[in-house]
Amino acid sequence: MKRLLGISNFLFFLFFPLFGSAKNSQPITILYIADSHAQIEEHAELFWSEDGKKEEMARAGGFARLAYVVKQIKAKNPNGVLFLDAGDTIQGSGPAVMSQGEALVPLLNKMEIDLAIPGNWEVVYGVEALLKVRANLKYPMIAANIFDGKTGKRVFEPYLIRQIKGIKIAIIGFTDPDVPTRQPPTYSKGFIYKGAEIIQPIVDEIRSQKKADVVILLSHIGLPKAVDLSSTLTGIDVHLSGDTHERIYTPVEKNHWVVEPGSFGSFLGRLDLTMKNKKVVDKKWELIELRADRYKEDKKIKALVEKTLLPYKEMLSKIVGHADDNLFRYEVNQTSLDMVLADAIRDAAQVEIGLSNGFRFAAPIVPGPIYEKDLWSFYPVNNRLRTGKVSGAQLKEFWEKEIENVYSADAKKLFGGWLPRPSGMTIKFKVNAPAGQRIQEIKIGDKLLELDRLYTMAACERDGDPDDRLCRIPKVKEPKSMDVDAHEAVRRYLKKHKAIKAPNEIRVIAVDLPAHVRSQFYRK
Repeated sequence: MKRLLGISNFLFFLFFPLFGSAKNSQPITILYIADSHAQIEEHAELFWSEDGKKEEMARAGGFARLAYVVKQIKAKNPNGVLFLDAGDTIQGSGPAVMSQGEALVPLLNKMEIDLAIPGNWEVVYGVEALLKVRANLKYPMIAANIFDGKTGKRVFEPYLIRQIKGIKIAIIGFTDPDVPTRQPPTYSKGFIYKGAEIIQPIVDEIRSQKKADVVILLSHIGLPKAVDLSSTLTGIDVHLSGDTHERIYTPVEKNHWVVEPGSFGSFLGRLDLTMKNKKVVDKKWELIELRADRYKEDKKIKALVEKTLLPYKEMLSKIVGHADDNLFRYEVNQTSLDMVLADAIRDAAQVEIGLSNGFRFAAPIVPGPIYEKDLWSFYPVNNRLRTGKVSGAQLKEFWEKEIENVYSADAKKLFGGWLPRPSGMTIKFKVNAPAGQRIQEIKIGDKLLELDRLYTMAACERDGDPDDRLCRIPKVKEPKSMDVDAHEAVRRYLKKHKAIKAPNEIRVIAVDLPAHVRSQFYRK
């Protein structure tokens, strides 16, 4: 009996390291953010349930809180974590704009980011400014589909391979190929963007020649396009998406998982991969809400955030108005914030119709003072107003095209942000009608649209657009650039209205969708 016990003990200790490591092995963790839009401070954030029925405004985000959570996760899994950034990081706040993104570089270099891709807004200051920021970052920026217009060579590495716990993980970078037409054309001048057809050959190369164990696609094309693209790709383990600010709590399954991690640094995406024989045998996804009442802030990063903001503090802390309601920009069709902005544009130009673009960026405004810094979050692209006269037929054609851009049944035809935000105009449409036949009713003021009548309209100029183009409407009559920019229009409006309330009318109505539409993909 003693001899048998001795043998069993010997066998136990011989194989204990094997059993113990299997039992206690930790997965490889991929953390990522997207669309932080230079919102480096803690801010108000609107949270809602997955069914859209419950809402709550809370304090959240900020790079200090993000850094704290990332460091906590890394401490629990040493040398087993990668932290990625899916783009739209250096645009979206006053300090970012005024420094062309450079003010954020010291902060970003302390965030322990392993690699990033450029989003559609990374070129907002021009390609030279982007390349300067890239050169000063201590982590690489990758993108498989951006090429130099003169040399034809790739501007960034198409992918990187990292060795984590003996596992070769390849990350492919892919950004929005529509940037040259989606953004004002001057922004990306000098870059050539190629489409998704380049991805599969890269995946095949990584698998066959580089012998990668895990292949991750990190993209900035938006969730609907990411899901559509994933249905055509083989050899990808997970697709990490950015651009549309979608809050994905449950992964979308399409050949492989597709996820997206919200925006404004209010969320952190966490993907845990369990490996066996160098293959992924299990996956776990968590969208972490970076609420102030749940997570602390990293003190060193908080001090660096304050140092980053200090040169701009005096100017950006000026009070320009007051809000009596929550104002936010979280809906596809219309938002309380953009209704105020469109009203300000129309009022400044004294025209029948005002239009604000369908931007997604800007954290909410809560009741209380509105500061100069808020203007730079609403409109980090501050252009002059332009007026002109457009026919009813042009307006109808414009809206049909914009609705198709946002709600096309074919994801490949989706384009840009959300629907434009009107003032002085209401639109009623049916999403599920055929393209070009969705409009059911347009009113200017309280009167039905007349196709052959000319209407006065104002919107913001876009750098590089022809003089007779107004908010993507070509060949407008009597175009005129005003001396007033978007910020000044809002300042004047806020001064005129001592306390801003959220407009309570419905201006853009999709008759076959719920009242609140916060996702182009889920439409709920």
